[in-house]
Amino acid sequence: MRKLVNYSYLLMLLSILVGCKEEFIVPTGGGSPTIEIVSKPNAAFFADSISYKVKVADQGVDLSTLKVELLYSEDVVASQTIRTKEYGEYQGKLFAPFLKNVANGTATLRFTAQNVELTKTEVLADLPLTRPEFPFLNLIVEGKTYKMLRKSANQYEVSDKFATKVNGYIEAPAFGANGNTVQFGWDGEAITQGVTANIPFTNIIEGVYPISFNTMTYQGSPFVAYKLNGEDMTMVAEDVYSIDMDMDKDQELVFEGLQGLDTWWVDRDFLRKESDKFLFNAIKGRYRITADLKKKYFIVEAMNGSNLASLNADGTGAIWIIGEGIGKPSVASNEVGWNTDKALCLAPIGGKKYRVTVVAGTSIRANSINFKFFHQKGWGGEFKNADISTKSDIIFIGNGSNGRDPGNLGIVNGKQLEAGATYVFEVDLSQGNSKAVLTVNKQQ
Repeated sequence: MRKLVNYSYLLMLLSILVGCKEEFIVPTGGGSPTIEIVSKPNAAFFADSISYKVKVADQGVDLSTLKVELLYSEDVVASQTIRTKEYGEYQGKLFAPFLKNVANGTATLRFTAQNVELTKTEVLADLPLTRPEFPFLNLIVEGKTYKMLRKSANQYEVSDKFATKVNGYIEAPAFGANGNTVQFGWDGEAITQGVTANIPFTNIIEGVYPISFNTMTYQGSPFVAYKLNGEDMTMVAEDVYSIDMDMDKDQELVFEGLQGLDTWWVDRDFLRKESDKFLFNAIKGRYRITADLKKKYFIVEAMNGSNLASLNADGTGAIWIIGEGIGKPSVASNEVGWNTDKALCLAPIGGKKYRVTVVAGTSIRANSINFKFFHQKGWGGEFKNADISTKSDIIFIGNGSNGRDPGNLGIVNGKQLEAGATYVFEVDLSQGNSKAVLTVNKQQ
């Protein structure tokens, strides 16, 4: 939204020519609509309801509509259209939006009367607008209200004993005789106006600390900044933060802001821990690294530029798992299933080979699996039984008549994976995408 400004030079010139009403007539057909502003406010606040009353008429030609618009600079931010079947007075209200980083200034009320011959008359009127300085704001957390007091222009704050996470929204009371309440909530990435989705305030420790909000900039605090190698991670959902980053084999990953990393589950396909350091385990490339604070593990996915990677014709790129009986950090807490959003990315290890490491009874079911390798994180290209083979004596590939759909993996009848044992599934595409070879080895 551009900053509010006064009328442009053209409008000032036309004002001189036609007088204070700034009336313009567009002669399309017959008639000549007239507009008389009976009442309007001389000034208003952002978030006000703007009441108006106008009288419209014509020279014997039936009227059609009266359109009333509120403009901030050249942008229409509110509008209303009224059917005008008869000459006379009409009234209504427009809401003056409360917007981020819009300073006090002069808005424009634009009245446009149109008759049935499509002839239009337009009248403009200035409306000075001021940002209200609310005496307080309300922080609403799970039905409990905390009063945020005004500390300075547009700045509000409340201190209390809070948990490390405070999920709530902010509400400004109606200001002045024509004001409306204004809510501030979370749009998934930042605080915005007009929603009540909870804002995920976070602090490193619980206890007495301040929560603040600025009604001009929409900046709030505290938000714990999670970083990887000095770069900010972005919140993608509650307790889920992500970053896309170029990584190299054996590169150290330095996380900031994340607590208790010594208790997190480590995906050995992509990461390994040496002493108190995290090192990268896959080949050089671009990856999306997502920290799941609830499940306490990192999801790592191969990227191609700004998009998740898919399998290329030359065997490079990525392979994904979709299906039943597998999940990280565990099947019990996070089974992939047939939800493509949860597809697992195999780690590219070089030589057009891809790996996933699992523990029987934990991240893979020991006695029953039914998943498949795909070319992308979603439906589309997939490895059917004509495209992939294996010599494993415990894992078989379905052909549609052996208990599994074509390409789906199963456990050989009468066998099962050893509970607690680690198994490495590796897909080798060095002979071509249609000649994939799956090996399954138990680590000793």
